[in-house]
Amino acid sequence: MGTLILAVTSLLLYSVGTALQALHFRGRFNSNLAITTVIGALALISHGLLITQSVYHDGGFDFSFFKSSVLISWLIVVLLVGLNLRKPVQNLFLGAYPIAALTIILALITHAPSRLVSGDSYGMLSHIALSITAYSLFTLAALQAILLSVQNRQLKHNYNSLLVRNLPPLQTMESLLFELVWAGVVVLVLAIATGALFVEDLFAQHLAHKTVFSLLSLAVFVGLLIGRYTKGWRGMTATRWTLAGCILLMLAFYGSKFVLELLFQRAG
Repeated sequence: MGTLILAVTSLLLYSVGTALQALHFRGRFNSNLAITTVIGALALISHGLLITQSVYHDGGFDFSFFKSSVLISWLIVVLLVGLNLRKPVQNLFLGAYPIAALTIILALITHAPSRLVSGDSYGMLSHIALSITAYSLFTLAALQAILLSVQNRQLKHNYNSLLVRNLPPLQTMESLLFELVWAGVVVLVLAIATGALFVEDLFAQHLAHKTVFSLLSLAVFVGLLIGRYTKGWRGMTATRWTLAGCILLMLAFYGSKFVLELLFQRAG
C-alpha cells in the first residue's frame, strides 16, 4: 500500500478517534472501551505500516528528526491503548491522537537528512528502542500532569465543571502520574546504561549534550519520586517537576536533532 494512502488512512482514523473522544468528553457520545480499542488498533496498524515504509529502508532504520517523531508518536498510542485496558487514561487520547496526526503530516511535508542505523547494530538499536520508549512514557506523563494541573484549578474554582465530572478522582489521577514517572525512570536508566555500553565517542558523535540533558532529566524525575515518598509531594508540585523533567528530556532528543539536521542539514 502506498505511503500517501497509509498516511491519509492514519490521519482519518486519528481524526475520528479524536472527534469521538471529544464528544464523549462533552457527554454527547458514549465511547466505550470496545470502540476506543478498535479505533486505536486500526489507527496503529495503519500508522505501523506507514513506519515500515518510511522509517525502514536500505537495510537500516532512519532515525532522523521527523521519522523518529512518527515512530515515537506511534509508540505513545501503543502504550496508551494498552494502558486504557486497565487504567482510566481515556482522556489522554485527546492529546495523543492529535500529536500522532501532526507527526505524520510533518513527516510528509518536510525533509531532513537521513540518519540510518544498520539493522545489524543490535546494541545501538536496543539503546534507541529504550530511549524512544522512555520519551513516549514521559510524554504521556506530561499530558497527565497537564490534566492534573487543570483539574486542580477546576476543583478550586468550579467543582461541578465539565472537566471535573469527566476526570477520575484526583487521587487516582496522581497515582497514575507517578506510575508513569516510575516506569519512565526505569526505562530511561536502561536507555542511559545501554548508551554507555554501545555508543562510542559521545563527543565525536555530537551526543555529549544529549547525555547531559538526559542525566539532568533523570535527576529531576528521581528527585520528584524522592519528594513524593519523603515529603508527600503532589498536585502542582508534582506537575511542575514532571513538566520540567520532560522539557529537559525533549531538549536532549529534539534540541540536538533540530539544530544538526534542520539548521545545519547534518545527520544528528
